[in-house]
Amino acid sequence: MEILSSRTILRPRDYEVTLAFYRDVLGLAIAREYPGGTVFFAGQGLIEVSAHGGTDLETRFAGALWLQVRDLTAAQEELVRAEVPIVRDARLEPWGLHEMWIADPDDIPIVLVQIPEDHPIRRDLR
Repeated sequence: MEILSSRTILRPRDYEVTLAFYRDVLGLAIAREYPGGTVFFAGQGLIEVSAHGGTDLETRFAGALWLQVRDLTAAQEELVRAEVPIVRDARLEPWGLHEMWIADPDDIPIVLVQIPEDHPIRRDLR
């Protein structure tokens, strides 16, 4: 199998509220729009907020969105000013990453991550 591209598709309870969260609160740039949907750039990935295409099944997103930020302290200050509840305060995790948790309007977990300069993720192992 050859994967050419990928994106995370969210089908929120309230499209307009979720659209405003990703566009206005998180400030993600729009990659494209179509009737009933918006696709956002999210670093090297895409997040699509869709107003249609759901199923009749009640499902819960069991994962989390992982978004790397340049400065976690600045991101936290920005979110507090925007009155976004912080689910879990910023902290240095045992695996060496600085992480803070928030949630979107449908309670989908969003992990905001700052990678320290000396973390192995930043090393070129070639």
